[in-house]
Amino acid sequence: MSTPRRVFLQQLAVAGAGAMLPQVAWSASSYKRIIGANDRVRVGVVGFSDRHRNTHMPCFLNHYKELNFDLVGVSDIWKRRREEGAAMWKEKMGHNVTAYRNNEEMYASKGIDAVFIGTADFQHALHTIEAVKAGCDAYVEKPFAETMEDNRAALKAVKASKQIIQIGSQRRSGANYKAAEQYIKSGKFGPITMVELSWNVNQPGRWRRPELVSELRQEDIDWKRYLMNRPQEAYDPRKYLEYRLFWPYSSGLPGQWMSHQIDTVHWFTGLKHPRSVTANGGIYMWKDGRRNWDTITSVFDYGPENDPSQGFQVVFASRMHNGDERPAEIYYSNGGELNLITNKVSPTGGLTKRHAEAMHMQPNLLQEFNLSNTEAAVASANTGGDVLTSNHVRNWMECIRSRKETNAPVEAGYSHSIANIMTTAASHTGLKATFDEKTQEVMVGGKPFKY
Repeated sequence: MSTPRRVFLQQLAVAGAGAMLPQVAWSASSYKRIIGANDRVRVGVVGFSDRHRNTHMPCFLNHYKELNFDLVGVSDIWKRRREEGAAMWKEKMGHNVTAYRNNEEMYASKGIDAVFIGTADFQHALHTIEAVKAGCDAYVEKPFAETMEDNRAALKAVKASKQIIQIGSQRRSGANYKAAEQYIKSGKFGPITMVELSWNVNQPGRWRRPELVSELRQEDIDWKRYLMNRPQEAYDPRKYLEYRLFWPYSSGLPGQWMSHQIDTVHWFTGLKHPRSVTANGGIYMWKDGRRNWDTITSVFDYGPENDPSQGFQVVFASRMHNGDERPAEIYYSNGGELNLITNKVSPTGGLTKRHAEAMHMQPNLLQEFNLSNTEAAVASANTGGDVLTSNHVRNWMECIRSRKETNAPVEAGYSHSIANIMTTAASHTGLKATFDEKTQEVMVGGKPFKY
């Protein structure tokens, strides 16, 4: 693990304490069995990805015994990964774990109650629809959707079901983020005037898998099933393994990183999406055939739709050719800042007495406030995976038991996807993107955005 990545995870430890869809009938008996207080919940894996292996797995292992869960199946359309996944989970669980060639085969077994979905970005919404139609609860990685068509369809399917969905926006299970939300909503911070978000790295191999690309064989995967509802392109191992670099399989920087940070804006304010977005950027460093930018700056206008006099600006900036992976989230008001790097509220930048008196105004300086509980964070830092995600996975598991709403329900995914898709629309067209509440469409140049 790189030093910047280690530092980032340590920061999270401090922060975190506290379509081609199978027709599978919903199983009432399965639903009843899940909500039994003592029945074991059988979990399946949709996509044995790096994300699942490195994060979902250790986080699940932190809690499964206490909450009486079991991992029983792995579905992956790549033969190598489903066999690796089944073998690795067998070692962890101490019993056989079934390897399924695809989701339809897994759901048809009637042996799964809940699933982790960690597949390619464009598949998350579609795989969520499959899961709820099969009567399964789901932990769904972000971004939830990359097109409004998929976003609307998945929201509708989830709302029509009785399933428990947790979107992988793990900040919502972090103690410092919860404290920030409560502080802002209390009114003590004052009106938000601006938010600065950034996420910068200098990692040539980020989202690249050159060794695996050289080993992948078309006969070992189901390429048609992989494409789902995307255009029928010729087989390309890079688009299978390095999908984050290629639209329309991923929006890249907005879907991967901005989705996390813009979600806090929606959560803290109660606003469901931006009023407008503009974006600029390009591929300035990594000329490796990618379609998605390696540098972006997006500017958002947020506020009530019916009152343009109220609102604030959000700026998201990300570059992949210079940076130490210290994601920044800073909220500003006239009285100071709420900084989710330092986890402190401070009067920094607030209206001082000298400048206020010059205009016959009262000074406005926030009181110092600590958003994190360091002792609790240290006590909980000995978990596998990062603490935020461990908390988030546990919340999902507990809600499967209680049938209560998760910290990041489907609406959270729907909202961050609107912001992502607006950003994609603005960056692809060079035009300002807006959102039509009536049609639930992202608009550019007076027309719905289509890839």
